[in-house]
Amino acid sequence: MIEMKELSKQFGDIQALHQVSATIQKGSIFGLIGSNGAGKSTLLRLLAGIYRPDYGEIRIDGEPVYENERLKQRIFYISDDQFFFNNSNMEDMARYYAVIYPRFSYDKFHRLTELFRLDSKRNLNTFSKGMQKQAHIILALACEPDYLFCDETFDGLDPVMRQAVKRLLADAVVEQQLTPIIASHNLRELEDICDHIGLLHQGGIVFERELDGLQSNIQKVQCAFSTAKGIEDFSGLDVVTMEQRGNLSILVVRGEKNDIEAYMKKMNPLYCELLPLSLEEIFITEMEVLGYDIQQLIY
Repeated sequence: MIEMKELSKQFGDIQALHQVSATIQKGSIFGLIGSNGAGKSTLLRLLAGIYRPDYGEIRIDGEPVYENERLKQRIFYISDDQFFFNNSNMEDMARYYAVIYPRFSYDKFHRLTELFRLDSKRNLNTFSKGMQKQAHIILALACEPDYLFCDETFDGLDPVMRQAVKRLLADAVVEQQLTPIIASHNLRELEDICDHIGLLHQGGIVFERELDGLQSNIQKVQCAFSTAKGIEDFSGLDVVTMEQRGNLSILVVRGEKNDIEAYMKKMNPLYCELLPLSLEEIFITEMEVLGYDIQQLIY
């Protein structure tokens, strides 16, 4: 389990993180979203023990991370900027990581290298950005860590490879109780793999939610009546937002789908349809309610 309490980090005049508190359960797949400069990379580097927090504390399985060599053998950090030794190939990097990570599996390394069709003896500097990402992911999984911190890991991968990586991460969660934290500014990449989502904005976590509960408790309602309706006509619903287009009402409503359907049926609409919201639509709605400028927050 990862515990963060009032975590803060500053670089000169820039407040990268400010009093971040969160708990991430072991075995969950946690998606960390936010715009560029929100503090995602800084948070991951603090979790990996690369940076020391200015204030607050991080504990993983009850232990502090910074300068904890034994704990770091169970953590792997995939940076947005790939780093490999000069003139090295994947075999060289595998031998290096095998010294650091006692559970390093050469069998898994060779199996994944073959799966991704990479030449493990080719100089890594000649790989494309996407191929370097694949190489880093292979090495990370071969180390068999308990915690994997991924910074924009899907960036640079083609759609087929993105799906393959998501499947490998999901399998590792089931088979070895891996706990991945995946930082991204792209909600669509996280929607089909993460079970928890945290939104980081201006150095702080705005909110953290379980994805299933977040998606099941909010619905988009499109309905039409013989005469236009106002928001007061839907007083029996927990209306988050409402848009009126002539006699067509478009609402975002909190609550269970069956309860909303039953209420709408009593209003005798000419037309009514409940639609699921994408993760991006949910976050846009939630942030607008909180008064945030969504254009600055996500894009």
